[in-house]
Amino acid sequence: MTTAPQSPAPVGRQELLTRLERALHTRGRALLTGPAGVGKTEVALAEAARAEARGETVLWLATLPSDRDIPGAAAAALVASVAATVTWPGLGTGGPAVGSSGPGKPGASPPGTPGAPAGALGVLDSGVLASGVFDQLPGPQRTAVAMLCREAPIDAGGWDPIALRLGIARILRALTCRGPVLLVVDGVQHIDADSADLLRFALHLAPPALRVVAVETPEPYAEAHEPYRESHRPDDPHAAHLWVPSEADVLRVPPLHADEIAELLIHHRLPSRMAGRIHRASGGNPRLALAVGRSLADARTPVHHAEALTLSGRARDLARQLLGAAPPAVRETLLLAALALRPSATLVRRAGRPTAEADLAAAERADLVSLSEDGSVTFTAGLLPSTLVHDACWAERSAGHAALAEVVDDPVEAVRHRALATERPDEELAAEVAAAADLARRRGNSALAAELALLAAESTPGRHGTRRIARLVDAAEEAARAARADLAMRAATDLLARDAVPSDRVRARLAVLDTAGQGLTGLDEMYVHAMEDSEGDTALRAAVQLRLAVKYVLADGDPERSRTAAVESAALAASMGDPRLAAQALTVQARMERALGSPDAETVLGQARALERAERPLGIRNAAQILTVRHALFDDRLDDARDELNALLPLVQRRGSVEDTIELFSTLAAIESRRGACAAALAHAGQSLALTLEAGLSPGPAWYTLALAETAGGSFARAASYARRSVQASEEEGDRVFLSRSRYALGRVQLINGDVAAALETLRRVQADERAQSTVDPSMLRWHEELAEALLGQDAGDEALALLAEVRPVAERLGRSTVLLGCDRAYALCLAAEGRTDEAADLLTRTADSFGRAGLPLERGRALIALARVERRRRRRSAAQNALHEAASVFERAGAAPWLALASETPAGEAVGPGTGGEESVSALASLTEAELRLARLVGQGASNQEAAAKLYLSVKTVEARLTRIYQKLDVRSRAQLATALRP
Repeated sequence: MTTAPQSPAPVGRQELLTRLERALHTRGRALLTGPAGVGKTEVALAEAARAEARGETVLWLATLPSDRDIPGAAAAALVASVAATVTWPGLGTGGPAVGSSGPGKPGASPPGTPGAPAGALGVLDSGVLASGVFDQLPGPQRTAVAMLCREAPIDAGGWDPIALRLGIARILRALTCRGPVLLVVDGVQHIDADSADLLRFALHLAPPALRVVAVETPEPYAEAHEPYRESHRPDDPHAAHLWVPSEADVLRVPPLHADEIAELLIHHRLPSRMAGRIHRASGGNPRLALAVGRSLADARTPVHHAEALTLSGRARDLARQLLGAAPPAVRETLLLAALALRPSATLVRRAGRPTAEADLAAAERADLVSLSEDGSVTFTAGLLPSTLVHDACWAERSAGHAALAEVVDDPVEAVRHRALATERPDEELAAEVAAAADLARRRGNSALAAELALLAAESTPGRHGTRRIARLVDAAEEAARAARADLAMRAATDLLARDAVPSDRVRARLAVLDTAGQGLTGLDEMYVHAMEDSEGDTALRAAVQLRLAVKYVLADGDPERSRTAAVESAALAASMGDPRLAAQALTVQARMERALGSPDAETVLGQARALERAERPLGIRNAAQILTVRHALFDDRLDDARDELNALLPLVQRRGSVEDTIELFSTLAAIESRRGACAAALAHAGQSLALTLEAGLSPGPAWYTLALAETAGGSFARAASYARRSVQASEEEGDRVFLSRSRYALGRVQLINGDVAAALETLRRVQADERAQSTVDPSMLRWHEELAEALLGQDAGDEALALLAEVRPVAERLGRSTVLLGCDRAYALCLAAEGRTDEAADLLTRTADSFGRAGLPLERGRALIALARVERRRRRRSAAQNALHEAASVFERAGAAPWLALASETPAGEAVGPGTGGEESVSALASLTEAELRLARLVGQGASNQEAAAKLYLSVKTVEARLTRIYQKLDVRSRAQLATALRP
């Protein structure tokens, strides 16, 4: 037991900590319970850190499994640790000063005197009792405590149980005389029976100032610890607890959500791009998730989305520890459940486990599985069934599949189990599995169809080589349709190791590329071989060129090369009479034409849409229609974009791919963010992220979307957090497109938050990224106006004006009217910085009105905030307040919480105290630019020139020059006068 160290709030546990503090405040007791590794101790540490910050005494008792077999072990550790940790002026009202210790102090009973423990001569010179903490305990209680701590011989009759009870209670009660105390008992399930009895009695008598947090990992398999169960009197349901818990006391620590697992990985500097797959493998258990994350980080080569997760011994061992506590009978039942497609208690019982219900109930108590009302079984972490299967021998797996094949009620599942029960390839069985794959596909179960297609190929005998290769091609393409990157890679790897014709090799490689998501960077060799093998095959070359067009823009950041590849793919597809492929290629071409500022973009997109409508129904891979919605978003034709997307979304959800569904939710979130429907934007962005993580795709794009939605209606802090996550994930994936977008989202929120120096650094990187990618159209990522404002905030007004002069003609040529409005807002700020405040106010008024007519309420409100600042510089306080009130009304109607808070803040330099000179002070401060005001405040608070330069990312010479201007404007001659001028 030690004083708990300071600990930051664990990821995803803020709400739980609030509930914990509420329980401690109202009841003084709280029990944290949950499976091993879920983070109970981290929550208790966080609460202990908060208690320490409030000045409370924190005691930490950590038990070990061996403690339960040693009578009094936990109580002795508590007493010894109190002596080592806490000092106070005796247990009575009079005594030595705080911190004094040792025999001979007032009120102590030296050895050999009446009241000293019997037989304690020569023992009290050191140890627990020598600390002096327990000097005021009555003799019998001191003797009992000494026996408990083995600092006095134990009599034949043992220690006096009543004296020991009273002594422990007196010690804890005395602790509270110094102030509030928090006692944390970590591992309460390991406390021995005697200690549990002593602590129960002591806590029963303790005053309210003693609060207790108990941390418990339930032990569901009582038969594994039979002596412990008997010693705790199983007839008493509360025998193992330190108090009789109520519903309000017990706080279950739940697993983390997928997004929280991603945050946890980032917090521990682990790759986050696999967050969805790691969440499935760990079930949200932080300890398991970190072990899997470290396995991926330690892999010799980066693990691709299309590859199986690399699991180190640590990850497997943690799963084995969770499973190892289960009795053999329970493990056998769990193995059958792991082998089944749709495990249930009834199915497992019919397959030969008559105690299935009892076994599964015990596993549920251990948090290994969850049972629904109909008896269906779900493992809490994907690593558990995979470890069960991994560790089982072939005979066990074969017997399990054979038993399941006899009792399942679905012929598709029966064929699957029969195939998995044998290791000998069989053509007749392979044909049955292939037929089952077709049936699963017709049912709409694409994931099962992909698994069965690969199983059919692997069940095909080697003498039927051509047939096996054909089935491997089918398996790879089926896996691509199901977004099963792991199965696509398995099928392709098997096929490429065989003597397959070039066309089959190309089709297998294309299937892998189609499931790669953002992660195209490490697949260069696949593209090279696909190009070589497609030589002479026009149709395949068109398909390869289409995938190259996607790679060139995502991984290489080269839209011109992407456009060239897309044009070639479209031409080849048209020559072969393949309208489906031609429509896909034209869609990619239209996307690149838009980025490059070509006037042909809409014409090309129209051609793609015409082919798409003729080729397939709505809802099935409608890339051209989705891009049409995106273009409407870029042009701020938001009502058109939303209406078309809302008509398409239910069809895509029913018929289309998960990638298309994710893109539609993401686009809808961006539309609602621009429209000012902030609650809807947050909801759609959340759905996009949930689907992304569930599919195991990189979360970078979804985090970017959430950053936009949070900036609109959530929290600027959360927006910055999501933007940073998106930057990291995009860097890990090598995705140039979303790296630039996520940096833009981060720079924008930094600028809004007033961190101009950081915003300038971030937005300069966006500028470099976009120019490196030759992006021309300013409507696709509106960084120009943000960078101009950041430059202005850092006294780079000439550079800001040059940037606006550069982008304005492009926006005018392309007809990007709302881009021009953003430029007008930034230009008005430049006018104000030059002292042309009348022109600035007039331009901002017109800009705000134009944003309103364009249906962009948040942009209108932002222009009004800028107008208020200019009006303050014009010394028109009433006009400034009116502009702020109007902005606040706009933000309130939109549900834009962070913007409303921004508009409600007291304007800089407006509040002044009583006394003469108030108006003059306001006028003088209003003459400062935002950059000058930030520097003035830093210097006024005592910062040196060097410190201010470091804080604002400026040179010392720039700080000196800016300070000279500030002194002149405020008519001050010293830092002391500057501080006075800034004082409200």
